[in-house]
Amino acid sequence: MDPVVIGTRLASAAVTPLIKKLFVREGPGAGLVDRPVRLSGLVSFRGEKHTLTQQDLAKLAAALVRQALRTGERAITADEERAVADALTRTLHALGDLTLSDVEAVELGHGALAARLRQAADRPDRDLSADATYFYERLLDTTCLHILHFFTQRSTFVAATLVAQSRRQAELIAKADELIARSPLPGAEDVAFEQRYLAYVAKKHGKLTIFGIDLANSPGRWPLDAAYMSLEARERFGKYRLQPYDVAGAMEEGAPTPRPADQALADHDRVLLRGEAGSGKTTLVQWLAVSASGGPTAQDRMTYLHDRIPYVLPLRTLTRHGERLPAPADFLSAVGCPLAGTQPKGWESRVLAAGRGLILVDGIDEIPESERARTRAWLTDLIDAYPGNRWLVTSRPSAIREDWLAEEGFTELTLSEMSRTDVAAFIGRWHAAATTGVPDEDAALSSYEEQLVGAVSSKPDLGRLATNPLMCGLICALHRDRRGFLPLSRKDLYTAALSMLLVRRDRERDMGVPEIREEPQLQLLQRLAHWLIRNGRTEMDRSRAETIIADALPAVPEVAALGDEAAVYEHFLHRSGLLREPGPDTVHFVHRTFQDFLGARAILDEGDFGLLVRNAADDQWADVIQMTVAQARPRERADIFRDLLAAGDALSPSASAGMRIDLLAAACLEHAAELDQRVREEVEWRMQSYIPPLSAPDARELGAVGPMVLDLLPGPEGLSDEEALNVTIAATHIKSDAAIPLLARFAQHHNFRVRSQLMWAWERFDRRLYADQVIAQLNDGETYFTIRSDDQVRELDRLGMRPRLLDVRETVSPAAASRLIAACVPTFLALKAPPAHLTPEALHGLRELDQLRVMDVGEPWSLSLLPAKIPLRTLGLVDATHAVDDVHHMGRWPDLEWIIFGDTDGPTSPATWETLSRLPHLVRLDLTSMSLSHAPAGLTVPGLTELSLLHDGSDWPSTASHVTRLFPNITHLSVYELGDRETQDVAPLAHLPALRHLTVATQQVTGLDSLPEQVEVHDPGITD
Repeated sequence: MDPVVIGTRLASAAVTPLIKKLFVREGPGAGLVDRPVRLSGLVSFRGEKHTLTQQDLAKLAAALVRQALRTGERAITADEERAVADALTRTLHALGDLTLSDVEAVELGHGALAARLRQAADRPDRDLSADATYFYERLLDTTCLHILHFFTQRSTFVAATLVAQSRRQAELIAKADELIARSPLPGAEDVAFEQRYLAYVAKKHGKLTIFGIDLANSPGRWPLDAAYMSLEARERFGKYRLQPYDVAGAMEEGAPTPRPADQALADHDRVLLRGEAGSGKTTLVQWLAVSASGGPTAQDRMTYLHDRIPYVLPLRTLTRHGERLPAPADFLSAVGCPLAGTQPKGWESRVLAAGRGLILVDGIDEIPESERARTRAWLTDLIDAYPGNRWLVTSRPSAIREDWLAEEGFTELTLSEMSRTDVAAFIGRWHAAATTGVPDEDAALSSYEEQLVGAVSSKPDLGRLATNPLMCGLICALHRDRRGFLPLSRKDLYTAALSMLLVRRDRERDMGVPEIREEPQLQLLQRLAHWLIRNGRTEMDRSRAETIIADALPAVPEVAALGDEAAVYEHFLHRSGLLREPGPDTVHFVHRTFQDFLGARAILDEGDFGLLVRNAADDQWADVIQMTVAQARPRERADIFRDLLAAGDALSPSASAGMRIDLLAAACLEHAAELDQRVREEVEWRMQSYIPPLSAPDARELGAVGPMVLDLLPGPEGLSDEEALNVTIAATHIKSDAAIPLLARFAQHHNFRVRSQLMWAWERFDRRLYADQVIAQLNDGETYFTIRSDDQVRELDRLGMRPRLLDVRETVSPAAASRLIAACVPTFLALKAPPAHLTPEALHGLRELDQLRVMDVGEPWSLSLLPAKIPLRTLGLVDATHAVDDVHHMGRWPDLEWIIFGDTDGPTSPATWETLSRLPHLVRLDLTSMSLSHAPAGLTVPGLTELSLLHDGSDWPSTASHVTRLFPNITHLSVYELGDRETQDVAPLAHLPALRHLTVATQQVTGLDSLPEQVEVHDPGITD
């Protein structure tokens, strides 16, 4: 089996991302030096640029072995696979011991390089069987071939000397790739088909429609990698967490900072993603699919999707005929993929059985509610049959209940609204994409961009509309189309957009089509929208659409000038920009918001207000109802409000649905330009029952109503601390800078949680305005300053503020974070960035540090970076321990009293446990139960009195035994369950003589009778 045969299993597209991980990135410079680059200085698992751990190297080697074994007859047994991977790991590790330069390695050739590596690794294959040895040698030869090809591509200063070698390496690898396509091994048809399929996915989903850019002879679709707007998602808190990293106290969000949404599946195998209409859910699905396919969007941070096969499954397409949801074998045909039927038999099953699938199920909210239960059952069956794959399911927030897929292990995330920074970035990207190359037009475009950025920041009504990519694109298009003038309400915005799309675009383009007034076109389009809304769908068959048009044409003769129903349909599809065909013979509106707006017009024409009221408690109808109110005449509007209030009264006073209807009525007030005064007063009077809000969820729901509630929110005078907090939460969720004056009144509140909420919300408002009115009042020495952007750092510097309690998030650049830390000399620092990125001045600024928490750090770093002589009493390593090379050196701070390890971290070496036992002042420890087994026999931590333990669901008696042995003097013990355990037996803890307080967070506790009488057991839900 020579390298080319192994190469049929190790295609360059699959191996190159793995090989790249072995070596550090090439630094800047023109490569004008002649100093040789030694291999030991290039590898990524040693030296100053240490980015690959020994464990990571083992995973990489295992991936190479799996890739080589994926297709064709199996060269080795399953039992030998691990042994070959271990041998390959030790061999690749020897790269760091070679003194060869990259030039010398290329000249040596891949076979000789493989021999050198085996010799340097002391022949790690000596214990392998003959078959395994043969397979290992051929795999190593092929790997070395790709390594040398990588050298020829990266070296800048030796390009001339490597031209010939580069050509030879590239030619050999190209032949291997060609062999894969032409002559696959028996059973290797999967690889050849996957290459075709991934290329199709990359092309199909690699374009993005940027709304409005096609108005000036520009392409209607743009490359996804150029147009994609990075999205963020927020995770709800899990049931338990050892030490939340929102260190600012018990603020209402209590929430992790939003993270890039395209990294959701890097942290979780199964994700249910919620997002409002236009928030970018479908765009994210495209981005993930193309990233997995190795298309142009495949960036370094998306390599976690390497070797994943994406299936994009829009539910509106799968269910448009009411047929059964597809089995894996029908995935491609169900979405109209032209490659359907050409895949090798059983290919999908093999992909999913191997755990290589990326299943992207888009739009739970776009199918009727009656079909969602069977959709859930379909998902459950697929997951049960094919565990180990990655799953993303998207939905509008309220289409399905909370924890809808919790039993299947899905993590729920919610797409965050675009921040002011995001909006400005989107506007810039939109205008860059819309440039024409004509100097005068592009100069005007640049002027519009600057004007629009200022308008969105200064005009509250406009800023409230620009909260997601769809609305931002619509605003940009209209702003340019109207030469810098914009409507300020949603109704006027949609009306203007429809006019632009239906009439002005073709007229100004001189398209040579019959000129038809706007209103007759709207009459037909709204009938399509009405049918979709009434049937709970967002997609219909083309035949259905043509039937609806045919039924309406006799009443709209002006449109009949275009021809029959098929010709009218084609006109709307190709000329209006409002309809789109996602697949053969299916059609939907380009976005749900247009469907809702036009459907509301049809409901008004039909007088079908009963349809609105019957669905008023369903959040999916909120936009339809609001747009109906906005377009209604005054008398109709008053009737709609009365019907809504009556519907709320018909429900139980405690029913959340009743509250939603009342709040919906309040939200509709801003769309009611004219309304009977008594009706308006009735709606506002009802709002008083929700003000002040009674809980944080109620407060968030109240804030979502909008600025109209600002006049109703009281305080801070006369409010209890809890009421003040909830009012603050509501105000910080109002999407308008008009809330800032109210929030400023709470900035001097005595309650720490109220002030923390104000600090937390800074990112939601105009940076400078909020800083001047709110942040400037919070420098009280008690409020933790959560900093999320360089803009915030600049504002603190402008105000001359030097807070000493800092929570610096990963969205702050290393330069700005360093400048802030050096200036403030903090006593408390929570850092969500690698400490190695801080400047020496910033590290010196930690000289008075009392508490340090480093969180979610994936890059290697060392405790030696921190000053030795600091009064450190608390050290937190939350999801960061695995990146610390010398965690056992925390003994250099003898004043440590409290050490926090994260949910998945803990002391895993005997040296670290020895250090813990020697810390003279250590009294409190937070860790996971899995780390207890790593403690050396006979070791104790006698000074520890408080232990917070996250139990991972493993053998509880063994865990309890470790606790009693290691910590004989603890007085306070808290046990949290990472899994779903409902019962916990605490009898084994009776051997802790000093125990006084026990908290066990499970539904039921047994064994309480075995504990000494002095032990207080805490948990409101436990029973014996």
